[in-house]
Amino acid sequence: MASESELNALLGQVPVGDLAAKFGVDEATVTAAVRQALPGLVGGMAVNASDETGAAKLQAAVQKHQPASGKPTLQAIDVEDGQKIVQHVLGDKKDDVALALGSQAGNSAVADLVPQLLPLLAPLVMQFLAGKIGGGGGGTVSSGGGLGGVLGDLLGGLVGGGSNSGTKKKSEPAGGDIGDLLGGLLGGGGKNSGGGGLGGLLGGLFGK
Repeated sequence: MASESELNALLGQVPVGDLAAKFGVDEATVTAAVRQALPGLVGGMAVNASDETGAAKLQAAVQKHQPASGKPTLQAIDVEDGQKIVQHVLGDKKDDVALALGSQAGNSAVADLVPQLLPLLAPLVMQFLAGKIGGGGGGTVSSGGGLGGVLGDLLGGLVGGGSNSGTKKKSEPAGGDIGDLLGGLLGGGGKNSGGGGLGGLLGGLFGK
């Protein structure tokens, strides 16, 4: 399934061992927190890319990032850049999104990690997207395909229920819950607001 394959490729870029050492937790906790935090970033980017202006800005930002060659180390992650990306993508909702995602974890250690992981994961997501849209010959990516398609695939794995392989079920909320939560927080003012949560929003944006 495309969404699971895209998700696994992105997760493969996350230095889980380095993050576990940094925060003094085990790798399973970091992995659960990464999976909890990523829908906030990817969902925010998808909402940003829901119109032509937002898609063009996001694409321009992505193209300023170099695709990762091999798994990045924690030291190689530009946290200042990550904080700017989170601010741009989530705006004044960033604290609400982090809190909401953390509260759904059902695990206080995972919940505590979510806001700290967002600026560390943001540059990795941008590098991953750069590899997807920049590595295949450049060109302009329309909001209905290309960049939007990659974001849709990632979200399909993150909130579509295919993301529980290899993690503890106890700390993993139901995908639909995350989708509905983000749809309410991020999609509230958009043209596709009104019911269906983030899954419905994305269906309208990318599903055609």
